[in-house]
Amino acid sequence: MNTDNIVNIHRGAPGALEKALAGKLRAILDDIGWLEHGPVERFPSMHERGFDLRVALKLRGRGTTQLWVQCKVDPRPSQFPSAFVVTEASNPPVPVLAAPFISPRMAEVCKGEGWSWFDLAGNCRLDIPGLLHLHQTGARPVHRPPRPTANLATPEAGRVIRALLHPEHAGTRWTQRYLAEHFGKMDCPTPQPSLGLVNKVVRHLLNEAFIEKAPEGGFRLCDPLRLLFAWRDAYRFDRHDRRSYFTLLQGPKLHAALAGLGARTGGYTAYAAFSAAEFQAPHVRQPKTWLYIREQDISLFEELIAAKPVDSGENLVVLIPNDEGVFYLGDGGMMSDHRLACTNAVQTYVDLWHCGGRGQEAAEALLEQRLKPAWKAEGLKL
Repeated sequence: MNTDNIVNIHRGAPGALEKALAGKLRAILDDIGWLEHGPVERFPSMHERGFDLRVALKLRGRGTTQLWVQCKVDPRPSQFPSAFVVTEASNPPVPVLAAPFISPRMAEVCKGEGWSWFDLAGNCRLDIPGLLHLHQTGARPVHRPPRPTANLATPEAGRVIRALLHPEHAGTRWTQRYLAEHFGKMDCPTPQPSLGLVNKVVRHLLNEAFIEKAPEGGFRLCDPLRLLFAWRDAYRFDRHDRRSYFTLLQGPKLHAALAGLGARTGGYTAYAAFSAAEFQAPHVRQPKTWLYIREQDISLFEELIAAKPVDSGENLVVLIPNDEGVFYLGDGGMMSDHRLACTNAVQTYVDLWHCGGRGQEAAEALLEQRLKPAWKAEGLKL
């Protein structure tokens, strides 16, 4: 990975941060009463290999191994440490990333790359084959974490993420301008984020290694699963206004009436959550119909569906979206058989995850049946 912008601690003389990280590693190891280890020392400059510290650990009946520690001031997932590690030895050294603060995303990348890690607060994951596995988190940072360059919970960021994660776009090479202009070209246009906002979100996603620069220019999605989880965790389902309705229409009559509503609202009505999942990846059956409808279309909905607001006994769940981005359908538009469109599978997933009941179970089924196969087909890592 590119390491141009993230450098090791200054090696002219042991700096305060390097000393602090060495002391923290020593404290972590000393807390393991049965573990025999040597001193934490600076890596000999003539055998640097890109590391700053090392410590020998005694293996039970199998000699010793070493932790080789690379110290970083502000590590970024997109600039993961690049260093030479001996892998042919009988007891190869264990590479370790050390920093004042290790973000959850940075910890994920370390695990995926086979590195251990620790921070100044004592949070760590040390995986030493045949000796120990130590994973402890939850300690409050002693160093203020860097502020993210973008907030994934905003509607504008959500629009960008929906487009990137949409199964139809798994292999797409994007540019920032193409991404910004993409939304206005839909049959059901989604509010278009500004080029400045797209730039801000894209820089953040590059830093976090959710997307990567393409050799021919632009960028591509590279870690869809982790990006989906990051957006899911930031997503604010509670910002949608949920309302309860009852209608006597059922089965084909209800579906036909809803298709007519979708046509009358210009596509700004969609099956949501459980109802969308019934078409996209049937798994959890439940008797209610879930819909996204704009506030300005509620009167038309009540008229065409003969729906009445109720306090209990609902069979229609209406979500008034806080952002019209939920109607983003990619390049598809209305689905077949003259029925109402569904939210795209990515939107369906995050809504299911947060809507309660057996929503998370249904979300997992949608992920396994619909999203993962589409991403795997484009060769994306999961």
